[in-house]
Amino acid sequence: MALTRIVIALRRVRDWLIARAIFGLLRIISLFPADGAINFVDYMARRIGPITPRHNLAMTNLARAFPDMPEAERHKIAIDMWGNMSRLAAEYVFLDQLFDFDPDATEPGRIEVGGADTFLKLRDENKPFIVFTAHTGNFELLPIAAATFGLDVMVLFRPPNNPYIARRVLAARRTKMGHLVPSRAGAAFALARRLESGDGVGVLVDQKFHKGAKTSFFGLEVNTNPLLAKLVRQYDCEVYPARSIRLPGGRHRLEVEPAMEIPRNADGSVDVVATAQKLNDKVESWVREYPGQWQWFHDRWAIKHSLKT
Repeated sequence: MALTRIVIALRRVRDWLIARAIFGLLRIISLFPADGAINFVDYMARRIGPITPRHNLAMTNLARAFPDMPEAERHKIAIDMWGNMSRLAAEYVFLDQLFDFDPDATEPGRIEVGGADTFLKLRDENKPFIVFTAHTGNFELLPIAAATFGLDVMVLFRPPNNPYIARRVLAARRTKMGHLVPSRAGAAFALARRLESGDGVGVLVDQKFHKGAKTSFFGLEVNTNPLLAKLVRQYDCEVYPARSIRLPGGRHRLEVEPAMEIPRNADGSVDVVATAQKLNDKVESWVREYPGQWQWFHDRWAIKHSLKT
């Protein structure tokens, strides 16, 4: 027991030190112009990322997903990923400056939106709906865009493992992204109540899941969270794919696609496994189009877990 308490205490000290270092770096970044600071962080991450342990996992995932791709090309994708992820972190500091989208503007800004008519449709219909996305581009911009169109969406998200960083991130997101639900026990009930009241929810569907629907992703077996499919089965709501694409020059394109057709069983009920697979297929199509904008260092296929068992 004493040893366990010591280990927990040491872990907390480590998490606190890491969090303080990150917060200090972000404060320094905030002192500089947005574009220069973000570009500098991008430059450094492309050099530091490849020497971290996570880079090995990213390269393993890329080799499994693209077995016929030359290794040099897979390495370039991983480098682009580090740049994208560093920019995502730095952009938190400058969100108020970066998000300049105005539905009534006549000139394009830093943020452009595809599918604005879908946002307006969802706002005016006053019916429950689900928007799903993946960890591509700056996916954090999507709920901000929804709020710009007058949509109040409850977003399910996975907090960082570091509790000190998690508290800071949650506080920052709450001020900019509306209602948030950490993905832990009770989250499904919160989303269900939201849909029951006729409102919308947002879900990330490309996260690692140890149990759930047996599906494939890039032709490899993977478990997929069945929550979205079960919510659709219960509330018969429409499902909309949405993604963020990073464009040259520090610009972003946010796309909301038309409602996705949900697979059904012979009796008309939602086919949970087929729906989970369809979500994977959509995310895979996005990742194949912009592979450097997805989080390849994420253990989506539970490789590390399988190595332990």
